[in-house]
Amino acid sequence: MDVKMALKLAFKGIIANKMRTFLTMLGIIIGVSAVIILVALAQGTTQSVTESIESMGTNLITVTITGRGTDTTLSYDEVMKFNEKEGVSGVSPVVSGNVTAKYGNNSTSVSLEGVDSNYETVRNHSVQTGRFIKNLDVEYRNKIVILGTEVVDEIFNGINPVGKDIQINGTKFKVVGVLEKKGSSMGGSNDEKILTPISTAQRFLKSTGVKNFYIQAKSSDKVEIVEKQTEISLLKKFENDDDSYRIFNQSEMLSTMDDVTKNMTLMLGGIAAISLLVGGIGIMNIMLVSVTERTKEIGIRKSIGAKRKDILNQFLLESAVISGLGGIVGILTGIGGSSLLKVLVGLNTSISISILIISFGFSLVVGVFFGMYPANKASKLEPVDALRFE
Repeated sequence: MDVKMALKLAFKGIIANKMRTFLTMLGIIIGVSAVIILVALAQGTTQSVTESIESMGTNLITVTITGRGTDTTLSYDEVMKFNEKEGVSGVSPVVSGNVTAKYGNNSTSVSLEGVDSNYETVRNHSVQTGRFIKNLDVEYRNKIVILGTEVVDEIFNGINPVGKDIQINGTKFKVVGVLEKKGSSMGGSNDEKILTPISTAQRFLKSTGVKNFYIQAKSSDKVEIVEKQTEISLLKKFENDDDSYRIFNQSEMLSTMDDVTKNMTLMLGGIAAISLLVGGIGIMNIMLVSVTERTKEIGIRKSIGAKRKDILNQFLLESAVISGLGGIVGILTGIGGSSLLKVLVGLNTSISISILIISFGFSLVVGVFFGMYPANKASKLEPVDALRFE
């Protein structure tokens, strides 16, 4: 018997028992859709985290000074000397503190960051309206601010803030710009902050020293060199006390997050794959019932010349068709479920072609594997015993 005839008989058997076929497929459908949705969530999370880290700035090294004894900070000039190191394209010192910003009757607690003009390129943080901080603003300690989008939403209620005056801890500052929306990262929201010239922040926050600064390498292959040079300089400054500072390499952070999310994807995919195995057991049970119900049919076919391999192929194909159809429906359900999560819940999902192919292939393998025993049992039936079966 050729494959075409075997497929015809397989579809005939499936159509004859529609409800039973659907219930058999249900385990495969749930398994495939669960794999796709959970892996899509994991991949979407990976993509969001990666984009968030990359949005902080390219080839970025973050330095935090904890200090020991009297040396708990660096001066502005000491930080800017890192510009002279090989492979460095920019340095951006930051002085920060928590303040209360007020406009009219609206107020909010927010982080105030004192920065210079380098911050825009080093941290890849441009303005959507207005202008950024200039060197003259730093030189003359101008009382100007640039607002994050969340701050604008909280205290301006849709009003264009550029050119308006706001109160920060009771002191008047002029708004000269609004930052582009960046979203959240592991360090918190990048939009719920206010930027001001670093010289202004040092006087306003009564903090002359710099505890945090960012170094941008000229290229990705220079990051390691710049990081090593930075560590050597800081060890010299703090007399070989490596507990006085922390250096974060953006590439290492991305690599760590990639490893974590890969493991999470494998774990979630593995958990979902268990339901596929349960679906396979369901296929085996139903196929065993089908063999029992069709014992006489098998006896008749064998008595008129059907060979063992013909019976084996028929039931294997029937099992493969059921699991294959279940896989296709499961893929469509998984894609639909992922899209609904993205639209209704706001979760970021990412579906790759590879996971669709793997899910469908696994469903077929499960169907064939668990269909093997019932098919083998059917093929071994003796024609005389099959025809006598009641």
